[in-house]
Amino acid sequence: MIGVISYLVFFATTASILAIAVLGLNLQWGNTGLFNGGVVAFFGAGAYGTLILGGTPQAGHLGGYGLFYPLALLGGMAIAGLVAWIVGLLTLRLRHDYLAIATFGVAVAFENLMRNAEWLAGGAKGVRGFERPLRDALGDGFTYNIFFFLVVLVILIATYLFLERLVASPFGRLLRAIREDEEAAQSLGKNPARVRLMAFITGSVILGLAGGLYGTFYAFVSPQDVLPTLTFQIWAMLIVGGAGNNRGAIFGAFLIWGAWTASGWALSRFAPIEAQLYTGSVQFILIGSVIVGMLMWRPHGLLPERLVVSQRGKTPSA
Repeated sequence: MIGVISYLVFFATTASILAIAVLGLNLQWGNTGLFNGGVVAFFGAGAYGTLILGGTPQAGHLGGYGLFYPLALLGGMAIAGLVAWIVGLLTLRLRHDYLAIATFGVAVAFENLMRNAEWLAGGAKGVRGFERPLRDALGDGFTYNIFFFLVVLVILIATYLFLERLVASPFGRLLRAIREDEEAAQSLGKNPARVRLMAFITGSVILGLAGGLYGTFYAFVSPQDVLPTLTFQIWAMLIVGGAGNNRGAIFGAFLIWGAWTASGWALSRFAPIEAQLYTGSVQFILIGSVIVGMLMWRPHGLLPERLVVSQRGKTPSA
């Protein structure tokens, strides 16, 4: 029984971390219309930044700064925001498919940099030597996992409430106005380029937060954790849950992560031994099929965006 509960805690922790990442993407795509194909670059920047800033000294690459954990996590988020600022300045003049291709190229470049620049983050060996916060007091077992899950859950709720207030504010309505008709928003004296950059950076900082929590949970990060596959997983979660709806983003994260883990278990248990070698490839095909199927069957997701008209100004708000 303890084993089942322990696995459920592990599953819920990972799903909650991914839900935070999906919320960040939802701000960019669901609310602002920015097609970020480089999700994993900002997620990875947060993960690597947190472990490098908060880790113990390691030979051969950066690290050993041993910052107090909250500062290390904030530092990882700041690094993700800095990367987003640079990428945004270079790419946000592009639109739709061109922006997706450019940002996807950033993700591929980031993964290759982490894999080959050993002086920076250990190369293919990754970043090790990270002491999980409060490990000495709680140990590395079940109690610690429960504690960390509760911390992640609080951060997920706080992120959700922050974004709900943001999208319901005048700034949130401006984001949706730019998403729907940028020229109309510009004709009203707004600066779409600046607003889009702010939304892109904010969403990327949230992605960096998720990456930092991911790195903390596993106390390790390597190039295998920032493969482009993760980008498609997070996009699938948002598409299935419902772009523009923060509750849908969270629901999609748990649903897709549950389907991913269940399919891996089923394939490893029931598929022929010869086919088990291709379990990962089959899962990738399933993710692609889910994305295509949802776009054809229910393009707005299971929990689509709902806009209501305010009684005073008759302006739509989330």
